[in-house]
Amino acid sequence: MKVIGLIGGMSWNSTLEYYRIINQSFVRKLGGLHSARLILYNLDFDEIQRAQHEGRWDDIASILVDAGNAVKRAGADFLVICTNTMHKVADDVEEKVGLPLLHIADVTGDAIRERGLHRIGLLGTRFVMKEPFYQERLRDRFAIELLVPGEDDIAAIHQIIYNELCEGKIKASSRRVCADIISRLVNEGAEGIVLGCTELPLLIQPGDIYAPIFDTTQLHAEAAVNLALAEG
Repeated sequence: MKVIGLIGGMSWNSTLEYYRIINQSFVRKLGGLHSARLILYNLDFDEIQRAQHEGRWDDIASILVDAGNAVKRAGADFLVICTNTMHKVADDVEEKVGLPLLHIADVTGDAIRERGLHRIGLLGTRFVMKEPFYQERLRDRFAIELLVPGEDDIAAIHQIIYNELCEGKIKASSRRVCADIISRLVNEGAEGIVLGCTELPLLIQPGDIYAPIFDTTQLHAEAAVNLALAEG
């Protein structure tokens, strides 16, 4: 059994979901009193979000490299960054730490391809929805076209994530806002919706919309379990 190296705390609310899903999945697969062998390095999200909004991505990469090196020294066999946005620096972290990194966009792309879908709506932070690192990986590796909301909707989702979900606030009004945005994406031709922020599944559930949902938190955590249990 491989040791999972989790880099979390962005925010801790979704990191908690990773921990829960991973350990519950171990029980389902192995039974009894099994649980995951994992090492969690929890970051101070206030420091991270300030650097994000100030565009200091080199500083963020250095913080994650330090975290990755710490879990490597502690015995981790591979890395899992518990957030979509921070995968902007994932390649740099993987190279400098020297451990395999389970990329959240690759896991998501595999799930979309398994469903036979090609045109997908994307919700997430402004960084995920506006910058190329996430969309280009799904397009180039999986031939998936991403539809993103308009500017006002991007601003609304970003505000909900940082000012509500990252603080553990779940509001019915915000669920309706996101449902309306998703409806517009579906009307534009989206065959499914990627919840490209690991906090969004705290707000949006499959029964809330009439389209396939790709919950990146669930997909990423379960893929980490599969990798940990894989032979070789």
